[in-house]
Amino acid sequence: MTQDPSATRAGAPRPFGRLLTAMITPFTAGGDLDLDGAGRLAGHLVDEQGADAVVINGTTGESPTTTDGEKEALIRAVVEAVGDRAQVVAGVGTNDTRHTVELAATAQKAGAHGLLVVTPYYNKPPQAGLLRHFTAVADATDLPVMVYDVPHRAGVPIATETLVRLADHERIVAVKDAKGDLTATSWVLSRSGLAYYCGDDALTLPALSIGAVGLVGTSTHFTGALAKRMIEAYDHGDTGQALALHRQLLPLFTGIFRTQGTILVKAGLTQRGLPAGPVRPPLVDATEAEIDQLRSDCADAGLELR
Repeated sequence: MTQDPSATRAGAPRPFGRLLTAMITPFTAGGDLDLDGAGRLAGHLVDEQGADAVVINGTTGESPTTTDGEKEALIRAVVEAVGDRAQVVAGVGTNDTRHTVELAATAQKAGAHGLLVVTPYYNKPPQAGLLRHFTAVADATDLPVMVYDVPHRAGVPIATETLVRLADHERIVAVKDAKGDLTATSWVLSRSGLAYYCGDDALTLPALSIGAVGLVGTSTHFTGALAKRMIEAYDHGDTGQALALHRQLLPLFTGIFRTQGTILVKAGLTQRGLPAGPVRPPLVDATEAEIDQLRSDCADAGLELR
C-alpha cells in the first residue's frame, strides 16, 4: 500500500507537505532584488533538496527590508519557477493588521498557494487582538493560512486557547511552531485539527513524536534532502533511522543559528555557487571566521560546503 504523502502516520492532514524551506531572498552584488536567482534557488530547493514547499518573504527572506513591490515580484518569480511542482507560501505578516490584509490579497493575486502570518511583533497585542488579527487575514483571501508562533521574536506567544479558537476558521489550517514548548504544542494538538510544522530545525524529531507533521526549516537550504528522509523514516515507523539522521544533522540544525540564520545561509550558498548575494542592513555579511565555522558544522553533519 502506497502511503499518502499528505498524511502523517496518525492520518493527520499535511496541507503543505512534509518539508518546507524558509527561503532567503537573493540580491545582486549591489543589493537589488535578483529575481532570476530567486527562481534558480527555488528550483534547487525543490529539485535537489526535496522541498515540498518554499516559504518566501519571511524573516529569513529579509522581509523587513524588502518593499511591498519587491515582495509581489518575488512571489511571481518563484511561482513561475516552481509553482507547477511545489507550493509557494508567502509570508505576509506585519504588526499592522490592515497592511497584513493588503499583503495577503496581493499574494493571492500574484499566485501564492498559501500564507504564513507571523504574530504581530513589538506592539505586543493581547490575545483578543491576536485572534482578531489572524481572523481578519484569513477572511481576506481564499488561501490556506499557517500561523507563525515565535514569541522570542514577536514578544508575545499565541496562547493555547487562542490557537484552539483560531482552528475553528476553515482557512487557518497550520502552525509554524517556534515556541519551543512541546507541552503547549501537545495541548493544542489534542484539542484541534491544526497541522503543526516545527519551526526549530533541531526540534523536528521531538515534535514529530507528539504529532507534528513536518518542518519549516532554515538549515534545509543544505540539509533538506536528509531532513526529509528523517521525517519519512519516522512516518514509516523506522524511529532508529530517524534518530540517526537527527543526530547526524544536529551540528547544522543548530550551527546555522550561531549568528542570524540568514547571514550564514547566504554565506553557505555563496560558497556553493548558488544565488544568494549580500544581506541588507541592518544585517551584516558573515566573517571569514563564521564561514570557517559553518564549514566545520557542515563537515560534522556529513555535508560539504563548497
